[in-house]
Amino acid sequence: MPDYFTNNQINYSPFCPTTMKVHINSKPLFYYFQLGFIVSVSLAVLLVLSGCSSHKNYKLQPDLLGYSESGKASYYSMKYQNKKTASGERFNNYLMTAAHKSLPFGTTVIVTNINNAKAVKVTINDRGPYVKGRIIDLTQAAFSKIENLDKGLAEVNIKVVN
Repeated sequence: MPDYFTNNQINYSPFCPTTMKVHINSKPLFYYFQLGFIVSVSLAVLLVLSGCSSHKNYKLQPDLLGYSESGKASYYSMKYQNKKTASGERFNNYLMTAAHKSLPFGTTVIVTNINNAKAVKVTINDRGPYVKGRIIDLTQAAFSKIENLDKGLAEVNIKVVN
């Protein structure tokens, strides 16, 4: 049977669909479909994973060292567990992290309960709190180091220490 579409690259006959053979550079066309599928899946996985990365190359601004502030501290509800924080990290209520309205992400602060002198060191990785009178939101793990969780709020002093 004559080949109706012949080129050095592609060669097939349209008259016999059951025996139609499509080859590109002596490889079956199916090979290129598989290759394209593998490449597209790989790219999709890379895009998803790049969205999961967080930026942890924080540098302390020298003028913040020693900055302090006093006010009320609260703690996060468990409903935020594994949700993204403003820094892009996943929130974990069991780590020593906190939210502050303006301190840069990655800043380390010591939070001291004014009433009992208990202190905890936390890293800022989120924004908040958004309730008037509160200066910092702590994880439950951090809050429990300075106050009983049942109280919900604590009068604290925070100091930047990096």
